[in-house]
Amino acid sequence: MNKLTYYIKTGYDEYQPFMSYYSGNVGVDEMYARQLCTYLVANGRQYELLSNEMQYDEEALIVKELGPNERYMDEVNYRGQGIFVEFRRPSEGGRRLAEKHCPDHYSVMRYLLKDVVDVPGFGQMCTTSTEVDEDRGCYVVYVRGLGDCS
Repeated sequence: MNKLTYYIKTGYDEYQPFMSYYSGNVGVDEMYARQLCTYLVANGRQYELLSNEMQYDEEALIVKELGPNERYMDEVNYRGQGIFVEFRRPSEGGRRLAEKHCPDHYSVMRYLLKDVVDVPGFGQMCTTSTEVDEDRGCYVVYVRGLGDCS
């Protein structure tokens, strides 16, 4: 894998390149972690993953723009502080339950791959969606209680 590009779907069979990452600048582990996220936040906008595609040594993520990103009162900017995963509960207004510092993106992938995650201080909870927040420099796992899993 040499390149990962986000494309915004602009119409029927129409796509506009949005952001690209090259293996010389970011690790393959980060490229894979990004592909596991159902949402992207970048430049104050939110995007939903529609398709995850490959062509030769390149990866393409097709996204739909949803509009301005909804900010939470308790947001933290993690830029320059390392790799972090936040755990938020949408049913409580997106309240931040916990954060976890990870040594690498492979450690992040463990959380992004799971239907049930162990949230620090809260125990096991069901994952509802995942997000890479480019603006704040973190990953976000949205969760709900085990009794609410379907």
